[in-house]
Amino acid sequence: MSEESTTSSPIEQTRRAYRYLNSGDFDALTGMFGASSVWDVSRWGLGVHRGVKGIRTFLDDWFGSLAEYQVEIEEIRDLGNGVVFVVVEQTAYRPASRGPLRVRSAPVFVWTDNAITQVTVYPNFDEGRAAAGRLAESRG
Repeated sequence: MSEESTTSSPIEQTRRAYRYLNSGDFDALTGMFGASSVWDVSRWGLGVHRGVKGIRTFLDDWFGSLAEYQVEIEEIRDLGNGVVFVVVEQTAYRPASRGPLRVRSAPVFVWTDNAITQVTVYPNFDEGRAAAGRLAESRG
């Protein structure tokens, strides 16, 4: 873990995670996760991915299938107790596609000891916001 990550707020760390994702630096991104971390995209029908290796495989499979992509943060809120609620728009191009694929989602990041322990991606913003609020309260 870099010195920068130990001195940053959860919002700064979350922004850094998206910079790594947008640059395709999956090594740096997965370096932000712990051994028992979880990336849950089951609400999108894409499963639950556990551990650094499982998360890396998902990232390679999903983002690696795209000709290009960009994830833009529209909203980001630190709800306290290591919980960050985000609204993002992913714009992607699949090989041989005629136009972009645009997907908006509401990821909820959970940070513990400067590592991402869980990311849950919600298709419904209100559901994600409510879940993030309950999670922040329960961790308090």
